[in-house]
Amino acid sequence: MSDTKYIFVTGGVTSSLGKGIISASLAKLLQARGYNVTIQKLDPYINIDPGTLNPYEHGECFVTEDGAETDLDLGHYERFLNKPTSQANNVTTGRVYQSVINKERRGDYLGKTVQVIPHITDEIKRRIKYLGSKLNYDMVITEIGGTVGDIESLPYIETVRQLRWQLGYQNSVVIHLTLVPYLSASGELKTKPTQHSVKQLLENGVQPDILVLRTEKELGHEIRRKVGQFCNVNIESVIQSIDVSTIYEVPLKMQEEKLDLVVLKKLNLEIKEEPNLAPWKDFLHKVKNAERTVKIGLVGKYTELPDAYKSIIESFIHAGAVNNCKVQIDMIHSETLEKQNPEDRLAGLQGILVAPGFGHRGIKGKIEAVRFAREKNIPFLGICLGMQMAVIEFGINVLNLEGAHSTEMYRNTPHPVIDIMDEQKEITDKGGTMRLGAYKCKLSKTSKLQKAYGKTEISERHRHRYEFNNKYLEIYENAGMKATGINPDTGLVEIVELPELKWFVGVQFHPEYKSTVLNPHPIFVSFVEAAVSQG
Repeated sequence: MSDTKYIFVTGGVTSSLGKGIISASLAKLLQARGYNVTIQKLDPYINIDPGTLNPYEHGECFVTEDGAETDLDLGHYERFLNKPTSQANNVTTGRVYQSVINKERRGDYLGKTVQVIPHITDEIKRRIKYLGSKLNYDMVITEIGGTVGDIESLPYIETVRQLRWQLGYQNSVVIHLTLVPYLSASGELKTKPTQHSVKQLLENGVQPDILVLRTEKELGHEIRRKVGQFCNVNIESVIQSIDVSTIYEVPLKMQEEKLDLVVLKKLNLEIKEEPNLAPWKDFLHKVKNAERTVKIGLVGKYTELPDAYKSIIESFIHAGAVNNCKVQIDMIHSETLEKQNPEDRLAGLQGILVAPGFGHRGIKGKIEAVRFAREKNIPFLGICLGMQMAVIEFGINVLNLEGAHSTEMYRNTPHPVIDIMDEQKEITDKGGTMRLGAYKCKLSKTSKLQKAYGKTEISERHRHRYEFNNKYLEIYENAGMKATGINPDTGLVEIVELPELKWFVGVQFHPEYKSTVLNPHPIFVSFVEAAVSQG
């Protein structure tokens, strides 16, 4: 018998139903009952990781402490569980096939024909069980990306079938998330899509134990009974997931539906103490009952797709709760600031954030946003590329360094105030080759961020190839832009500030990756506080 219990979350009918949020919510409830839980995501695409994917394709690329470029759902896992994830928490088909092919090239299979079954499914099983066997979690929740019926998801569903047989059915649970659409014309909720989705899962040899039904209308007893009867699921295992105003309500809704109790019962596990969700409820109360609103502009080039900035948006929600306010985010496409007067578009903002990104598109607009914030003394935060834009803007408009820029966009700039890192110069591959993961930073004792953190040594996550060119450090500091955060090992400038302004900060790292419900990030808390006082 396995000591670790395994919970598999699959999806049907349509994508983007919220498997990640349901997984994170269940994990939160089980964690609050005293169990040691983690979540992993199995992604069916053949990319090794989302690091080379355009945000329009896949949304944000989330980075873990150990430097893995992963799916944005891992951000939800961390924000809900308040625990870091790792390389092992995100598995892609590309990574699975790469591992199997490498083994084949080494001769590990002793001349056998390498096939999807058993070799690919064995590799998937190894990666699922690793978290339980090596890292000793009580429960591993495995979210399978895509929807049942997708060709690319078939090896994962087959792996679930095999694992359930091997582990014993008392050691695993399958939760299937589907949609019950409401037809306004007839005023009916329709269960047929769910029935077809479960039938598809059954054809692949997997019987779901629990059904979670996404719906915009309350599901009555009769609907639940009908779904349970036609899908071979007990009625108490038919769980309603109704639309809510914020994802942070979902754990409480799942607690009302007794999802955690149903799971524990099916796994023959002890029902420990009642979950203590008081801090979560307090946070949610503040989110829903904020006394004021602050308007902050988020300047980027992927603003049509908010998921491209998912962690930043969630960080503002966390920081808003601390400051008893709602952060109204004005998504501003940086290219629009190149086509119209920036002052017309940016007027009325109480804070400006220039977002991370890559490439030259929209760069002039980001520089204009920095200039507006600096000249109007509006609280400003630049993240990664946003920090680099602050350095370039200062070089051009304050230091009068004509043509100052980053060698990422302009290789032959006469003043490369932002330049490629030395260790990156010989690298040609794009995937997984940046400076990734957590690095230390030492803060100046008089800086705004030292006050925000309450300490002088921090560790933050990175994802970049270019950095501040220290050849220009002295003239920048003499003119008023201070390097207030330095990597103690490399001398890399991690933070710049303009102390004479109200709140003007640029950071080379990504603070948004570490903000959680129970530990809002101090940079965002301080930034929102400054924006609130802007009035």
